[in-house]
Amino acid sequence: MPLAHTYRILTGKSQSAKLFGKKFNQKSQSAMEYLMTYGWAILIIAVVLGVLFQLGVFSGSALTPKAAPGACQVVRLGGQASLEGECQGQLPQYVAQFSSPTGLITAATSGSTTAITVSFWYYLPSWSNTTAPYPQIFAAGNYLVYFGMSSDKPAYVDLRVNLYANANSNVYPGSWTFFTGTYNGVTVTAYNNGQAHSTAPSNIPIGSYGTMVFGIQGNNYVFLNSEIANIQVYNVSLNANEVEALYLEGIGGAPIKIQNLVGWWPLNGNAQDYSGNNNNGQIISNVVFNSTWQRVYTPP
Repeated sequence: MPLAHTYRILTGKSQSAKLFGKKFNQKSQSAMEYLMTYGWAILIIAVVLGVLFQLGVFSGSALTPKAAPGACQVVRLGGQASLEGECQGQLPQYVAQFSSPTGLITAATSGSTTAITVSFWYYLPSWSNTTAPYPQIFAAGNYLVYFGMSSDKPAYVDLRVNLYANANSNVYPGSWTFFTGTYNGVTVTAYNNGQAHSTAPSNIPIGSYGTMVFGIQGNNYVFLNSEIANIQVYNVSLNANEVEALYLEGIGGAPIKIQNLVGWWPLNGNAQDYSGNNNNGQIISNVVFNSTWQRVYTPP
C-alpha cells in the first residue's frame, strides 16, 4: 500500500477520534451544566414524592372514590326504617379531627333502654406517660367510653355503665381501630376490630340517656389530638357476629338493626345525625374535618 494512502487512513482515523472526543466532551459538559442547573429541583421533587408516598397519597385507599357527606342515611316512614343512598361501605371523604385542648361535639338525645351498643372508628397518633391518665373518647348520658393510660397500666379503652362495671380494651396508637362496647343488662363486653377483648358483669340498669359527647378527653377536660369516624349508638346489645359484620364493612360501613339505632354520626364532613332521628351534633370547639385521614387506614 502506498505510504500516502496509509497516511490518509491513519490521519483520517485520528481526526475522527479527535472529533468524537470533542463531541463527547461537549455533551458531558452540557450534561454537567444541566445537572448543576436543575439538579436541586430534581432532588426536591424526589424528596416530595417520597414524603407523599409515606403519607399514603399513592395508596389504593387514597385513590379510591370517596362518599360525599350524607351519601347514605336512614329514612323513617310510617314506623319503618330503610337505608338509602351509597351504603356499600364506600370510604368517606372526611373524618373528624379533634384538637387540643377542647375538641368537642355534643348531640342532644333522649330515651331509655336496658341495653346499649356504642361503636366507632378512632385514630390516636401516639401515647406517652405525659398523656392525661384517663382521656375520654365518648360520653352518653349514663354510659361512658374511656381511653386510659398510667405508668402502671397499659393503654386501654374502658366502657362503663353507670360507672359500676367496665370492660377493658387495648388501644392501638398509630393506626385506625374499630372499637365496640356492648351492654346486655348483665355483661359489658369490649371489642377491638370485631373481636371480643374482655367482659365484665354488671346488674346496674342503664335507664335513661341524654346528651352525648364526642371527643378525646383527659383529666380536667384536657382534650387530646385524635380522629374519630362513624359513631353508631343502638338501644340493643349487638351480638359477636353482628359486631364483626360492622367491622368488616370498614370505616364507611352503614349501621345494622336500624330500627334500634339511636344515632349515627359518620362525621364525614359534618356532625349531622343520619339515623333518621334528627339527633344532630353541634361542634363546640376545635374540630375540623380531615380529608387526608386515609394515609394510615388499612381496610379489614
